[in-house]
Amino acid sequence: MTKDYAAEFREDLKEFHEMTQKFYKKEINVVQYKGFSGGFGSYAQRGGEASMLRLRLTGGEVNKDELSFIADSIEKYNISLVHLTTCESIQLHNLNELQVCSLIEEAFDHGIITRGGGGDFPRNVMCSPLSGVQEDEYFDVLPYAKAAGDYLLSFIKTVKLPRKLKVCFSNGKDNSVHATFRDLGFIAEKDGTFSVYSAGGLGRNPRMGAKVAEQVEPSKILYYIKAMIETFTAYGNYENRAAARTRFMQETLGTEGYIKAYQEKLEQILASEELDLEITPSAITKTGTGTLSHPRAIAQKQPGLYAVSYHPLGGSPAPEFFRNLANTIQDMEDVTLRIAPDESLYIINLTASEAEEILALTDDGANTLFETSVACIGASICQVGARDSQSLLDACIKRVRQENFKDGVLPKIHISGCPSSCSAHQIGALGFRGGVKQTPDGPKPAFAVYEKGCEALGKEAFGTDLGVMLQDEIPEFFAELGTAITAAGTTYDAFVEHNRDAFMAIVEKYI
Repeated sequence: MTKDYAAEFREDLKEFHEMTQKFYKKEINVVQYKGFSGGFGSYAQRGGEASMLRLRLTGGEVNKDELSFIADSIEKYNISLVHLTTCESIQLHNLNELQVCSLIEEAFDHGIITRGGGGDFPRNVMCSPLSGVQEDEYFDVLPYAKAAGDYLLSFIKTVKLPRKLKVCFSNGKDNSVHATFRDLGFIAEKDGTFSVYSAGGLGRNPRMGAKVAEQVEPSKILYYIKAMIETFTAYGNYENRAAARTRFMQETLGTEGYIKAYQEKLEQILASEELDLEITPSAITKTGTGTLSHPRAIAQKQPGLYAVSYHPLGGSPAPEFFRNLANTIQDMEDVTLRIAPDESLYIINLTASEAEEILALTDDGANTLFETSVACIGASICQVGARDSQSLLDACIKRVRQENFKDGVLPKIHISGCPSSCSAHQIGALGFRGGVKQTPDGPKPAFAVYEKGCEALGKEAFGTDLGVMLQDEIPEFFAELGTAITAAGTTYDAFVEHNRDAFMAIVEKYI
């Protein structure tokens, strides 16, 4: 970091300890505590008897020291649940009062800033997870994400935002970070510049971002971030939290009006501030010998090096995984981790022989596209969740495994426990959002179903609503759907496209 924010924010931790103590003594309620603790990356879990802590990891990158700290913490505090998030961070769950207070201090000791991990603050800056190693990327955007992350920390104590602000960087080939529909997204272009989109987002009333700039020199990105901050504080809704995200400015100002307002702020900042960056990306000099062919091994643009993908089911690796991984990569040159927005993990800069070791270590993960499905942490833990998305995903995977369908017969699905879209259900081939369905026997747990969402650059689309399915019936829906697709000798994508009537006939049985 260009500035020691750990030292600056450490002074705030005394207040965090005091408020956490008050909460566990029942001197303040859940709502009061949430309004405070979120700014430190911590929330009370459902029921108010335990806490979680969200580690802020810019670009989803985890180095060896940070990995060892996480492994040490899991063992020291006997942490039973670790979750990879769709914002490229790591959440430590089921913590008691003393544990969360100790962990937040210890994270700072390792340069992991949790400040602004929740609440109405700039959040963890996201980045295409294979940036810097992906073969066909336009350029490595991670250094710019890191610079943006440092810069945004400077606003935590100086600017009051209407709501949270999410900033991300795409390497021009991968849009898993949703750069075209985030609060602020930078997309690498072939000519070495960025296109910039803003005021987009998922959740209630989703909106695609408005293109506010193009051919932006990478050295100039901080001007565009400052313009976003000033536009949001000038035109964002401070009165109604439900309408306080940046995407609602496209409604109040109109899309063209929003673009004009943003560009006016940008012109003022370009004329009055000095925010140019000087970044020299560090080159990966490591090379490897040998070749490797495996579905989870991805050839990097660096000769002889590979990235290994690992998708723990539900995005929650076994706690002991982190120690095993730390021990395995300890002596491997330049090996680091990247957390992806679909709750996957990439271990990068591996030689072929090193990749073989990592593949063996991660063989408990997803084996099919369907098993890489994404689910938020769910209502068993989240205060605002309506449904337990994790238990639904677990039930679906268990049911589908009984059928032994070929890979590709069923799609990757996204399950959110509520309309907040923490799993990005609106961009899934099939997405599910927790709710209620009225039945002759009264209201029952259910999920609204969406189809044909897409995050790919140039093909972005939000899913359309198919109806509502009872939670208990969804696993059987997938078993029946997979059986029909198998009988047709095709894949999910082809079946939906060419056997539309058959697909809808199955859907209608369950909605």
